[in-house]
Amino acid sequence: MSHNTFGRLFRVTTWGESHGPAIGCVVDGCPPRLPLTEADIQPWLDRRRPGQSRFTTQRQEPDEVRILSGTLDGLTTGTPIALEIQNVDQRSRDYGDIAQQFRPGHADLAYELKYGIRDHRGGGRSSARETAMRVAAGAIARIVLGNRVRVRGALVQMGAHPIDRSRWDWDTVNENPLFCPDPVTARAWEEELAAIRKAGSSVGAVIEVVADGVPPGLGAPIYGKLDADIAAALMGINAVKGVEIGDGFAAAALEGEGNADEMRMQDGTVQFGSNHAGGVLGGISTGQPVVARFAVKPTSSILVPRRAVDRAGREVEVVTRGRHDPCVGIRAVPVGEAMLACVLADHLLRHRAQVPDTPEVARLPRN
Repeated sequence: MSHNTFGRLFRVTTWGESHGPAIGCVVDGCPPRLPLTEADIQPWLDRRRPGQSRFTTQRQEPDEVRILSGTLDGLTTGTPIALEIQNVDQRSRDYGDIAQQFRPGHADLAYELKYGIRDHRGGGRSSARETAMRVAAGAIARIVLGNRVRVRGALVQMGAHPIDRSRWDWDTVNENPLFCPDPVTARAWEEELAAIRKAGSSVGAVIEVVADGVPPGLGAPIYGKLDADIAAALMGINAVKGVEIGDGFAAAALEGEGNADEMRMQDGTVQFGSNHAGGVLGGISTGQPVVARFAVKPTSSILVPRRAVDRAGREVEVVTRGRHDPCVGIRAVPVGEAMLACVLADHLLRHRAQVPDTPEVARLPRN
């Protein structure tokens, strides 16, 4: 299996399977002399960790990260940073019934058709378990970005029910188990999700990730567009089926004057009256907040019987037992944050190499 690496200068390679002994990643390209210990990574992993509420899988994984290389006396050395997390609560027997069956909506069949073999134990590499290492890499990316750039995410829609954006409160995101910025909607979602879980089904979600403090100039106009790399990174998250930047698909319903973000000068810098573009124009960051959303499909492993086929080509009825997220989109929030941070860190390093003297705010060059 190839293509386990993403990024150009800030490169992340992940390895391991859901029910293997461990998962891990190698982060290459991190600049030297940056402060880094396990304590800088663990809080981000704790946000994604399973088993923290009745609305996520009850698999109990502490997700304790170890730094195996790339640091000395608490500082990065500029060499590859290897990270490892032990798997301690696998229950492979839960998947015995589907070892020869393909779950509808899951990657089972596609893996089998491509490789002629698949790891049925939790899905192997197709499991959301792999995303823990993306979150760990994202913690390092945040250090590369520095304190000026802040990356945050929130669940903005569950099933057919979006939040009320007039009640958006970032402080609320970490006060409920659903990463919801709307406290009223969060309570309604909890009731709905409890009923969905009891029925043995699942539901999809939409996650919004926002990066404030991104300097202008990140990205390249043609084949290195910042928004294209963000879209690829978010689309590469397990179970993601759609990505949009800024207003995204809603922009198609606008007219030119409604979509264009008007500009003015204030204190020598360019100020925008709106942010329909999501902080990116022509593939290059403008200095506005970078805004992206991605849609996560419902979890494929459900208790509701579904028609499928097995490896022998026989038609079967599939029921997936075990421990699964009724809404995998919940724990995708910290994963989306991490992927956005990794892309921004990669583009920041690329930008510094090509245009090292670009201002950190949208200030026009003097003639």
